[in-house]
Amino acid sequence: MNNNNIQFHDLHSSRNEFASDVLSGLSHRPASIPPKYFYDAKGSKLFDAITELPEYYPTRTEIGILSVNAAQIAQHVGTGSLLVEPGGGSCAKVHILLQGLKPRAYVPMDISKDHLQLAAEELAIAFPWLEIHAACTDYTKEMCLPPSAPKGTHVAFFPGSSIGNFDPDGAVNFLQTIVDLVGPGGYLIIGVDLKKNKQILEAAYDDAAGITALFNLNLLTRINRELDGNFDLSKWQHKAIYNDEVGRIEMYLVSQMDQTVKIKDSAFSFAKGETIHTENSYKYTRDEFITLAAKAGFQSEALWVDENNLFSVHLFRVQDI
Repeated sequence: MNNNNIQFHDLHSSRNEFASDVLSGLSHRPASIPPKYFYDAKGSKLFDAITELPEYYPTRTEIGILSVNAAQIAQHVGTGSLLVEPGGGSCAKVHILLQGLKPRAYVPMDISKDHLQLAAEELAIAFPWLEIHAACTDYTKEMCLPPSAPKGTHVAFFPGSSIGNFDPDGAVNFLQTIVDLVGPGGYLIIGVDLKKNKQILEAAYDDAAGITALFNLNLLTRINRELDGNFDLSKWQHKAIYNDEVGRIEMYLVSQMDQTVKIKDSAFSFAKGETIHTENSYKYTRDEFITLAAKAGFQSEALWVDENNLFSVHLFRVQDI
């Protein structure tokens, strides 16, 4: 990178995971593909469009909570920290924290090298005083700080209710990796979507304009392009339902007919109505998530919720040893 304030670290060791994960996921029944593969260049643009939809409340609600409470967050955490963002690149949200926390350095982590570089360059222009250590890595599998990252109080930022993509046990395991990352006395600022009316939840993941459907189907386009697949998108339909028993949105691609799909040298048969599971998004009550985080070693420091009780932002601190 040309900007002297940015150091880029490519920590992503394996380059063949997309192919192996897709082939493995489609070999099982029910078939599934991890949601992290939504985010190629087009998928990222479609998700940005989703965040602007009237039905999709999480992004604007979380930004509102962070904006209103930025000063309080800074009072708890202090300034001069090392701010780490797994999945870094959500510029609007981290802008709010950077202005309040004035961290010594910022470490965005993302699996997409191009997306990470662009986000880091935009932030370097907006915050010329900020030292940026961008780490290209699959943070769901490995999370470590670049060796050049400065010392100091570590603060992790995980917005967007991305924690909901993990099942509860997986969420605890992921939070434990953050505990290890930030260490004793470290902090976590995390956005968590709250349980609410089923109609509100399902509309957020199946909007009237069909943008979320395009986002889901783009996963098949990516497979066709990168893995020599032959998915016919007209034969698949987006579906999103709220499973009240386990408290999660479930997203699927539903086969509209009996069909066989080829990827490289492999063939996969789907009956009409058969699904490919592409995402879960777990929702929590306030107390449910505080209890879950405690299992990982976090203690609740503060909690902020919007006036409509749609979304929450938690501040946790690693429990003293």
